[in-house]
Formats: sequence, C-alpha cells, structure tokens
Amino acid sequence: MSGTAAMPRINVYWLLVAPALLLVLALYAAPIVNVLLLSVTDPKPGLGNYYKIIESDTVSRLIFTTIRLCLITTLASVFLGYIIAYAMLHALSGVRQRMMAILLIAFWISVLVRSFAWLMLLGHNGVLNNALIATGLIAEPLPLMRNELGVLIGMTEYMVPYAILPLLANMQGIDPRVTSASRSLGASNVQTFFRVFLPLTRPGIVAASLLVFISSLGFYVTPAILGGGKVQMIAEYISVQLLVTVRWGTAAMLATLMLASVLALMYVLNRFMKLSAIFAGGPR
Repeated sequence: MSGTAAMPRINVYWLLVAPALLLVLALYAAPIVNVLLLSVTDPKPGLGNYYKIIESDTVSRLIFTTIRLCLITTLASVFLGYIIAYAMLHALSGVRQRMMAILLIAFWISVLVRSFAWLMLLGHNGVLNNALIATGLIAEPLPLMRNELGVLIGMTEYMVPYAILPLLANMQGIDPRVTSASRSLGASNVQTFFRVFLPLTRPGIVAASLLVFISSLGFYVTPAILGGGKVQMIAEYISVQLLVTVRWGTAAMLATLMLASVLALMYVLNRFMKLSAIFAGGPR
C-alpha cells in the first residue's frame, strides 16, 4: 500500500454541473460584481454615490416615492387577488377553468400594450371621460392619468395575477374538512372565514405580498407612460442616469440598493417564516 495520501475523488455530478455553473457566473454573477464596483469607483473611488441617499433630495424623494407606490400596489393587488382567488376556489369546475384561462392570458399581454390601453381608457380624452361628459355627470375630464393615481391603477392591474397564483395555491392546500368542522361546531360563515380560513391563508398572503412588492420595485414602462414624466420610480431614474446624464456610478448605486433591499427583505422574512413553506403553498 502506498504511503502517499490518496488523491481526492471529484464527484462526477460536479463535472456535469460545471458548464452551467460557469455560464451562470459569466452571464449573471460577473455583471453584478461589475455593478457593485461601479457604485464605489465611478466617478471616483469612495462612498460618494451612497451619500446621495441622504444628501440628495432628489434621490431620497425618489426612493420614498418608489417604496410608497410599491406598498400601495402590494396592498391593493393582494386584496383584489385574495377576493378573486377565493371566488375561483369556490367556483364550479368549468367556471374555474375559464377563470384560470383568463388569468393565463393576462400574463401573455405585454405591459406596454396594457399601459397604452389604460391611457386610451382613462386619459384626458379617453373612453371613460368622454362617456361621463356625454352623460352630463362631469363637466371637465377627471385627472386619472399622468399622475400617481394612473400609475397605481396600471401597476395594480398588472400585478393582480401575480398575487392570485400563490394565494390560490395556498387556499387549495387547505383541507375543506377544517372549515366544515368549524361550521358543525356552531360557527357562522363569517366566523369560520375570519377565525379559521383567513389565518390558514397567511402563508399565501405573505408569499403574494413578497412577490408583488419585489416585482413592483422594477416597474419602468408603466410609470413612464401612465405617469407622463411626473411620476418617476427607481428603474426609470436608473435609465436616465445611464442614457441621458451618463452617471454610471449613481445608476449602479441605485441598482445595488434595489438588490440589497430585495435580499434583506427575503432574509428578514425567512427569520419569521420559512420561505420553503411560503412558496410551497400549504398552511404553516
């Protein structure tokens, strides 16, 4: 038997995964590292770009606006999504299938098409304002577009399907015998819903809220079209910094801030509730 130590054996599965892993590092990890470096090196080394979060009124106001719009969108989308998911859960099989088909079609429609549709519907000379003026209910067009209201309408409409899916998956994982037992013990339908069914859907609500909020952070087209340049969010401001003012350091700082916020949000959430349990759709 040789006295030299045996060479470590390389697992064959790592050899199979290695090409894909290298591709991910080259196309995903490397650009992220480059963005992180740009945020502390452009225009000069240091944390000057990050000081703008406190020192620049424009940047701080932009961050506040983005968070506020995302929170309102999340609340509205999860509320509407919960109602639709609950209706789908208790609908007949044929009706549920048609509702699911409509839901899937919504995913296939471009956000650009949706935004222009809302502009034609709710704009100054849109269908709704013209109809209200024609019926004499209003004398002047309602300001429904080119403001935060228009942006919230467009964002909420786009994000509702994303809220429905985790909510519906969670609701379908609840044993119907639980609610039946509650009613058999004398609880009313309202009591059964608020004291039994609603707490069991908490993982679905958290999952839907997380999905909607994180996705809303990156909205670009909808605020640009429906906001009319008056409502600016982080994604649009990053584009301006890259293409107009050519301040790559500021854009990289905001992109890094968005990435760190998402990771921090998922970390904090995981401290209170396992992410695997949330996205599995079952009750906690």
